[in-house]
Amino acid sequence: MRRKVIAGNWKMNMLPNEAMEFIEKLAPQVKDTDNEVILCVPYIDLFYSLLNVQETNIKIGAQNMHFKESGAYTGEVSGKMLKSIGVEYVIIGHSERRQYFAETDETVNKKIKAAFENGLKPIVCVGETLEQREEGKTKEIITKQTELALEGLTPEQVQNTIIAYEPIWAIGTGKTATAEDANNSIKSIRDKICQIYGQKIANGVIIQYGGSVKGENAKELFEMSDIDGGLVGGASLKPDEFAKIVNYDK
Repeated sequence: MRRKVIAGNWKMNMLPNEAMEFIEKLAPQVKDTDNEVILCVPYIDLFYSLLNVQETNIKIGAQNMHFKESGAYTGEVSGKMLKSIGVEYVIIGHSERRQYFAETDETVNKKIKAAFENGLKPIVCVGETLEQREEGKTKEIITKQTELALEGLTPEQVQNTIIAYEPIWAIGTGKTATAEDANNSIKSIRDKICQIYGQKIANGVIIQYGGSVKGENAKELFEMSDIDGGLVGGASLKPDEFAKIVNYDK
């Protein structure tokens, strides 16, 4: 039985004092959940957040990393640096990174490998644009992104990769794929993993849904057969709302 993993992606929001206040409000509300709770916070908040989640069941992740361990890459942060302060997870290949910062399938793959080399657990984003969806290319796009992201990984690494299916047209728009559509797309991703790595590995991979997840739709989404939790954007900035999503099964 796959566990449910609910990760918040704060994007470029929250000052350190706000992050600490958020965690203090969230922690007692999610302490009894059986689901995995992750907050992916801006670099500036990482250290403060890690201090504040001690003695809680909340894990901390970063929102990006470079694939090199060190070097002349001004403004970048390496997996080794993240691991050194106790970060456990890292988002890789978010559509905003692809759209605004020239992230490619090749760099996504390099970053995933670097994450594993440094003992980090990657949350890898895939998803189609509205235009691609309207052209009927959803399955083609997301399965190809998945295949390229996982290229060269060992079966064990694949099984320890979290994939977040985020239809780009649903991110921050208030639009959400229907539970059935989301589940079908995620099943296509799982089928592609099965083709390459076999059924046992595919059955073990955590695949989240992301795209305007809220307290009111979390239960319907997360109870689908192939959806293993969510990567939550806007709603993860409100502790009470995020707690509702984490506790969707209560």
